[in-house]
Amino acid sequence: MTPKTAAKKSGKPGKAGLPYFTFRRMADGSVLLSNDAGFTAAVSKKEFARFSSGQLGSGEPLYGELAAKGFVREMTDFENYAAACSKKNAFLNSGPGLHILVMTLRCNHKCLYCQSSALGAAGGRTDMSRAVARKSVDFALKSTNPGITIEFQGGEPLLNWDTLKDSVLYARRRGKELAREVRLALVSNFSLMTEEKARFLVENEVSVCTSLDGPADLHNKNRIFTVGNSYADTVKWLKYFSARAAKQVPEYKTFNPSALLTVSKYSLGREKNIVDEYVRLGLADIFVRPLAPIGFAKNLWPKIGYSAEEFARFYRNTLDYILKLNAAGKKIKERHAVIMLEKIVNGGDPGYLDMRCPCGAAIGQVAYNYNGDLYSCDEGRMVGWEGDDLFKIGNVLKDSYRKVMLAPASRACAAASNLESQPQCSRCVYKPYCGVCPVYNYETQGSLWGDMPASGRCALSMGMFDALFGLLKKPASAKILKGWVQK
Repeated sequence: MTPKTAAKKSGKPGKAGLPYFTFRRMADGSVLLSNDAGFTAAVSKKEFARFSSGQLGSGEPLYGELAAKGFVREMTDFENYAAACSKKNAFLNSGPGLHILVMTLRCNHKCLYCQSSALGAAGGRTDMSRAVARKSVDFALKSTNPGITIEFQGGEPLLNWDTLKDSVLYARRRGKELAREVRLALVSNFSLMTEEKARFLVENEVSVCTSLDGPADLHNKNRIFTVGNSYADTVKWLKYFSARAAKQVPEYKTFNPSALLTVSKYSLGREKNIVDEYVRLGLADIFVRPLAPIGFAKNLWPKIGYSAEEFARFYRNTLDYILKLNAAGKKIKERHAVIMLEKIVNGGDPGYLDMRCPCGAAIGQVAYNYNGDLYSCDEGRMVGWEGDDLFKIGNVLKDSYRKVMLAPASRACAAASNLESQPQCSRCVYKPYCGVCPVYNYETQGSLWGDMPASGRCALSMGMFDALFGLLKKPASAKILKGWVQK
């Protein structure tokens, strides 16, 4: 984000001339400053002491930089400051854009870290019916958001193919009739993919996403598929969809497939192996995601979990290696970094609901269970499946859009994830770019608000931000990172 140049003014800011800002002392001895507009500045320990005590003279270059970024009260460009705040919070006026339809709770995998608490592949008791699916699509189209994404998930959604196929066609037809922008997405393990299904998805402009945890041995260890080879299926169809995306046709738009990496304890120390696998498959980015102690992962945490420090080290090593590859001409991005850089560099909102203030629960996304029950988010739905409906906000067959948006759980999640009401978050240097998760807080600490000083998620986020801002101080790394979000 580039602030306007502040007008020259004589004098020193003085303690009384300091506006509200937050700061963090970094590992290298520097001090990082930030403000509510999202502007940042890195200063030395001595510079910070002089600035914060009012001893920085207006003729010094640092004074001009700080003034231009809103760190000198009497020099604040309120028009620019307000525009920056408005840009980063524009999503508040939109309404839920992501609508997650759970096609079934059945799954043919038994992943170690599964958050969805999926059932076995047999039976159909927890399959979404066509009637509920169509009602869900109609409900999603009532959103005030001008452009919506309907994402088909599970379990394994391909186990309920007939309903999924009907939902795609219905969503396309209703979107056209209502002149609404409707994006469709599928999250699948690809084990049940066929040429016929793949062709249907491509021709109906459904983007696809899967999980890829690295080379075959690591992927198959995390993602257990007792009647097949999960890695082989994943790679086969990633190559298929990549090949189709490379051949654009006038009849429809094709999309590059995407893959998600979930880091387990078995991933630690294998950063290069994992990134090399993504590069080998020609994937444009890698999304390094930490485990969450929800669903099966909660019970297996001693076996597959790790500390925030261990994940931060893994993330730093991964970023370092990706930057090394970029410098050598191999183009691949880390998606978490891209999300944070969009906020830090461009001052925009990348649409990542887990890192918003308030978070995306209900106001950014809605999860539709197989039976029509509505939840604030997919994680909230998982808590509901465990027998606790705290995050339930309605039912698509019974409740109006207005009632769902005003549900107690919708309002509670918005209040609990407002960083201004979080004692530690409100004073954190990373507040302009961060977000908290009421479901994570509830599952790990028994409260929607949680206790941030003791929160594992907070420690994970801090470690990732520290790594990124450390790299942004290095000119060569900063050039590559900023290039990832260059407009």
